[in-house]
Amino acid sequence: MRLKQQGIDLEIIIVDDCSKDKSCEVATQLAEKFGEVRLLKHRRNKGKGAAIRTGLLEATGEYIGIQDADLEYDPTQYSNLLQVMRDESADVVYGSRYLRPSKARRALYFWHTWMNKTLTFLSNMFTNLDLTDMETCYKLFRREIIQAIAPSLEENRFGFEPEVTAKVALAGVRVYECAISYNPRTYEEGKKINWKDGVRALYCILHYSAHRAPLPMQILLYFFIGLTSAMVNVGSFITLLAAGINTGTAIVIAFIIAAAVNYLLCIAILFRHKAFWSTTGELFAYLVTVAFMGLVDYSITTGLLALSIAPLWAKFWATVAGFVGNFALRRWLVFREKF
Repeated sequence: MRLKQQGIDLEIIIVDDCSKDKSCEVATQLAEKFGEVRLLKHRRNKGKGAAIRTGLLEATGEYIGIQDADLEYDPTQYSNLLQVMRDESADVVYGSRYLRPSKARRALYFWHTWMNKTLTFLSNMFTNLDLTDMETCYKLFRREIIQAIAPSLEENRFGFEPEVTAKVALAGVRVYECAISYNPRTYEEGKKINWKDGVRALYCILHYSAHRAPLPMQILLYFFIGLTSAMVNVGSFITLLAAGINTGTAIVIAFIIAAAVNYLLCIAILFRHKAFWSTTGELFAYLVTVAFMGLVDYSITTGLLALSIAPLWAKFWATVAGFVGNFALRRWLVFREKF
């Protein structure tokens, strides 16, 4: 309780995520012994993100921080984050494990550290924040800021970190970092995060940040979506021909499959689904743009061929126009957002 000794009034919320050991018994004893401790229970295991969300919504203090039960992070260092919060009039403060090296540290997993730094770098590219440790547990929020964000949080596991970072960035609040120490555990000592959580974090970075990312990042993402759709188009066409489908039918079916893949990838990683339209309206707008850009592609290709442009170059320039037109129509028509 050294934080309390520093004149900081504490409200400690413990969320038991349906643990199978004696954690709940220990937490119950703490809640009975200390008036500032509250125990909340999940009826079924939901994951770290869900437990944090429960705590965030129940907290009543002026500032809200997150603490893992394993004590890899030293709770007394929240006084450092709080000082930054007050001195700099910050809305959110991240405790960075990489901002300033400690005098001594435990050397563990290179690839785990590399994954953290890579995910932070990718998150920064899409949120336009300049963080050094997006995956840190230590995040201190002004209560009104995080409780405005918390109801929209969706991730139940370790995807909480990139999701909340994305939504903090979208809120346009003042974000600071300060150095903290870190005493990592080994997997033998109970560490749970693994490569699957890293993959999920990458998905979360794209899913929650890409729709408001700087325009060059959105264009780059759409390039890969378009390239994937084109490969699906060609692959489907070849497969249908091999199955004995006639050429004309194969062209139409392959185009429809590619358009469906394009749409699904757009709503999965780049644009917001049903942000402005209803589902029916969004699908109708998408089909209209597909038909329109198909007509544009045909008109440019045939027009250039009529000017004696080589077929390869005619199709190339039609494809370039198609890429620009498709991105613009999806970004500002099909998947437009309410502001």
